[in-house]
Amino acid sequence: MRPDTWKAVQRARLLELLGDLPDERGPVRTLAAERRPAEGYILERLVLDLNGIEPVPAWFVRPAGAEGKLPVVLFNHSHGGNYHVGKDELIKGAAYLQTPPFAELLTGLGYAALGIDAWGFGERSVRTEAEIFKEMLWTGKVLWGMMVYDGLRAVDYLCTRPDVDPDRIGTLGMSMGGTMAWWLAALDERIRFCVDLCSLADYDTMRETRAFNHHNFYYFVPGLLKRFTTGSINALIAPRPHLSLAGLRDKLVPAAGLDKLDRELKAVYEAAGAPDNWRLFTCDAGHEETEAMRSEIRTFLTRQLEHGGKAENADR
Repeated sequence: MRPDTWKAVQRARLLELLGDLPDERGPVRTLAAERRPAEGYILERLVLDLNGIEPVPAWFVRPAGAEGKLPVVLFNHSHGGNYHVGKDELIKGAAYLQTPPFAELLTGLGYAALGIDAWGFGERSVRTEAEIFKEMLWTGKVLWGMMVYDGLRAVDYLCTRPDVDPDRIGTLGMSMGGTMAWWLAALDERIRFCVDLCSLADYDTMRETRAFNHHNFYYFVPGLLKRFTTGSINALIAPRPHLSLAGLRDKLVPAAGLDKLDRELKAVYEAAGAPDNWRLFTCDAGHEETEAMRSEIRTFLTRQLEHGGKAENADR
């Protein structure tokens, strides 16, 4: 089976596990838009109709004075129990992230960025995560599936903006946001590169160490481990550039599984003819972005700009 055919089959199987997703994938409607004051970049507050069920508030940032179609990063916020924060993490940062916030870093490099409130976060935090999870499960939906769906629809939206280059879309996130980054990149080839922080956890190792119990309801997809491993999902990203960063003292991402994933993905990228497009960076840290991690991210993002945000699709 050709690599692209195999990946299409695997993506379809992965989507099947995400519960009953909305059928409609027409144009994304913008329900509201306004420009807000910001320091050093242009800030738009948006309300998007991504799923046909509830409106999704979002921030869109772009470099001040920039013209033409820009490379863009879909920023996925973390969890941290900070349900009131959501998309604000893009513009305000978090205690476990380096400064400046990613809105400043990305626009300073020349990227635009979009950050949305996930289900139960930010302006969507009117119901608890547990309530949303239980009701969705009752009705055939999966919370993580609906969160991923919003992310895929956010990519749909980005592709319609006249100031975005649809061939230069990347994704980035920390913790829950990092997990979202590698799921989205695995499912959608329009995403040309992926950066995940403190999130690439090997599922089998998590079971052995019981580390899965550190994660909240959103993390769990019924039947996932019968069909997929962390490595097999991430293999769907190859040969596109993928930077993963982890702390060796992170209880949520067991260090014991990192070497296994690194070996597996090195082999996948080697077979795809793009060994330099996979990198796992580790350091002596907990569940946090360190200064060294931020430096790696900056270097990686700069390299994507130099390469036009396009991977060497060697396996096609």
